Amino acid sequence: MSNSMNRRSFLQKGGAAALGLTIIPNIVMGKSISGVTAPSDKLNIAAVGIGGMGNHNIKAVKGTENIVALCDVDWKYAGPVFSENPGAKKYWDWRKMYDEMGKSIDAVIVATADHTHAIVAATAMTMGKHVYVQKPLTHSVYESRLLTKLAAKYKVATQMGNQGSSDGGVRQVCDWIAAGEIGDVSRVDCGTNRPIWPQGLNAPKGQWVPDTLNWDLFTGPAKYIPYNEIYTPWNWRGWWNYGTGALGDMACHVMHPIFKGLKLGYPTKVQGSSTLLLTDCAPTAQSVRLTFPARPNMDTKKVKYPEVEVYWTDGGITPLIPKGMPKDKFLDIDGPVIFHGTKDTLICSCYGANPWLLSGRKPNSPKTQREVTLSHEMDWVRACKESPENRVPTASDFSEAGPFNEMVVMGVLAVRLQGLKKELEWSGEKMEFTNVTDNDKFKMVISDDFSIKDGHPTFNQSKIDIAAKPFAQELIKHTYREGWSLPAMPA
Repeated sequence: MSNSMNRRSFLQKGGAAALGLTIIPNIVMGKSISGVTAPSDKLNIAAVGIGGMGNHNIKAVKGTENIVALCDVDWKYAGPVFSENPGAKKYWDWRKMYDEMGKSIDAVIVATADHTHAIVAATAMTMGKHVYVQKPLTHSVYESRLLTKLAAKYKVATQMGNQGSSDGGVRQVCDWIAAGEIGDVSRVDCGTNRPIWPQGLNAPKGQWVPDTLNWDLFTGPAKYIPYNEIYTPWNWRGWWNYGTGALGDMACHVMHPIFKGLKLGYPTKVQGSSTLLLTDCAPTAQSVRLTFPARPNMDTKKVKYPEVEVYWTDGGITPLIPKGMPKDKFLDIDGPVIFHGTKDTLICSCYGANPWLLSGRKPNSPKTQREVTLSHEMDWVRACKESPENRVPTASDFSEAGPFNEMVVMGVLAVRLQGLKKELEWSGEKMEFTNVTDNDKFKMVISDDFSIKDGHPTFNQSKIDIAAKPFAQELIKHTYREGWSLPAMPA
């Protein structure tokens, strides 16, 4: 990579000199020779994707740390953030940012659209940079596995942006389950009232690209399609090319206490269903059932961990109210979670918030989780400044967030493969469906058109035949567009 950039020129152009800031990396100052940065020393942080949640993450670390570089493909949407951080150098392309400022950056915040999380973060980790990556961690199973292994190989501090994992609700849920307060859990119901953006739409026609947007860079490794204003800056979540729908958006918040509290790993079976499924756009509502095997080797005598089924619903379809629900209690439609135990039923909201037992008991169980006293972002900063040997993992460190995100995107796979009309059997270790054969095929709707002719409704659906096995393999591990590639998977 080129490192020919003149430091004095950068300081003048970035305005950092006028602010009395320094972007000399810690290693240049000899502060990280031992792998540790003093808590009082500021990190030099870059951010990629700054118009939405990226701005929130920047504000959470700004002031205590140095924001030295900002990158976004939409300079109109990102404009206010650029203005609020005049000391940071502005970039369209994160690759150029890494090339020019790689040695000046300690850590990177990644808050782009889902489909570019992995490539931006993976490249940073191979450069030894700590990464904070918005949820969902990645767009595919393979990408999640890759980030998990890269984090272990390069020993960098990591955090997924499911901020509720740092809150007390998740810890309380885990404590109660570990103490056997609800007994053995074999079923969990959960969901969300999202999407709050349009889904179930036919693909639109192309439009002229605004001068303030670099559509090629936004597309990145994904299949290139013509720009339309419906895709960005926010509605990309509902389009398969870039997002993962309501499930990918919210399950990283809603399902985290399930994954963590029940000590889940890879599912063995999955099945999905939805309203009309289109080739390009996520459905308006969907349901998923994930089956996880028993976890018999847990070091506990208070609770067993039998096979468990996790049911997800979204699009306004909420879990059914459990029997015995008190009249003064209600399910939180934003993200209800219901753990059905052999002794009691545990109910909480999104982020594991406000957990309570259906029996009305209020247990005083031993604490099993580290208490996070900082914000989600600042706890990551804390971890960045600790040596790999002594680092206390963050609440959503990739060693957990990676496998957890595989659970989330597995739900997306189940929905997109529902045309097979069977429960899919999954080998987590091999990252493959074991009961999808070379002969399996199904149809999928490209567009759904409706009109009224002579007073009668007329339906016109354009469909395509899908060869299931290569389609599934592409969903598990994407074929990146020419010119874009991921680092190799560590052994």
